[in-house]
Amino acid sequence: MESKIDFSLMTYTKQQLFNFTKSVFIHCGMNNVDANLAADVLLAADMRGIDSHGVARLSGYVRLWEAKRANMNPNWKIIHETPSTATIDADKGLGLTVAPKAMEIAIAKAKQVGTGWVAIQNSNHFGIAAYHAMIALKHDMIGIAMTNASPLVAPTFSTEKMLGTNPMCYAFPSGNQLPVVVDMATSSAANGKLEIAQRLNKPVPKGWVQDKNGIDSTDPNELKKGGALLPLGSSHDAAGHKGYGLGSVVDIFSAVLSGANYGPWVPPFVSFLDPLKDQPGKGIGHFVGAMRVDAFRPIDDFKNNMDNWITRFKNSKRINENQPVIIPGEPEFEIQKQREQNGIPLNEKVIEDLKSLADKLKIEF
Repeated sequence: MESKIDFSLMTYTKQQLFNFTKSVFIHCGMNNVDANLAADVLLAADMRGIDSHGVARLSGYVRLWEAKRANMNPNWKIIHETPSTATIDADKGLGLTVAPKAMEIAIAKAKQVGTGWVAIQNSNHFGIAAYHAMIALKHDMIGIAMTNASPLVAPTFSTEKMLGTNPMCYAFPSGNQLPVVVDMATSSAANGKLEIAQRLNKPVPKGWVQDKNGIDSTDPNELKKGGALLPLGSSHDAAGHKGYGLGSVVDIFSAVLSGANYGPWVPPFVSFLDPLKDQPGKGIGHFVGAMRVDAFRPIDDFKNNMDNWITRFKNSKRINENQPVIIPGEPEFEIQKQREQNGIPLNEKVIEDLKSLADKLKIEF
């Protein structure tokens, strides 16, 4: 589970944070429709408990815009297309707005030919992968979304940062049960988790990061000292090579396939670091897809089996009777329910950051 309600923190309603976030994007020159969409993507992260990818990231997008690395009104276009595929040049737009539109294209193609796949180049950070993958659910389709990211992860047996946290998400529709949503980074932890630990001044678990010499560390500031995140699984002995493999798959689908930058050339999210020179591609890359279930079998049969799958797994024998067996995505749906009732808790440093942003842009917080 990503996060729990902490009533010692100040809470805000989704609408309060949505209105502020939208006004920030509009201030940066984004049109009303895209500002609505970008704000919705960020607030979806906060509502699902993925606090590292919600409004805590807002000032980062503004800094990219100020550095002229992000285009708030991109003229994105399809540069290659077949009946089931497309490649988009995002014109340096935010992935927050381009990726959902790419998923709608994938869905339209899937309606025609069974599946749709869209690769995106020349983009920027796209928020949580789950937002884009879950768009397919309301069409009774399986949704897939992934993106490469700033190089923070060292390959197995290396000290050099070569891959991003490179998240991937698979969303499966069901019948009477909640959908199964597998949304995960391919590193042991997302960088946002380190940022949260830094704000709380707490160590991180072993297996998340290594120092500049490749030694395991619990210091959340290790990246600033030349260290690196570890792939999912952490060390080689703990099967970190599998996480390295998954991160590589995301990088290849998102960037080598689309014509975006890959590996160490992926532009950093932080604005104070310049992208490497002699880049092989354009911007950050994403990959989204939609698969019509009824292109394989009747949708009702699939949903019945999905409900049965979910029920059987939830009823599997527990290690501890007080800890229910969970289904991928279930904790996030539970947090969303809580936050709809109780509001979104924000860390004090995040609030300070948002207030500072409001003061700079002369927008009421």
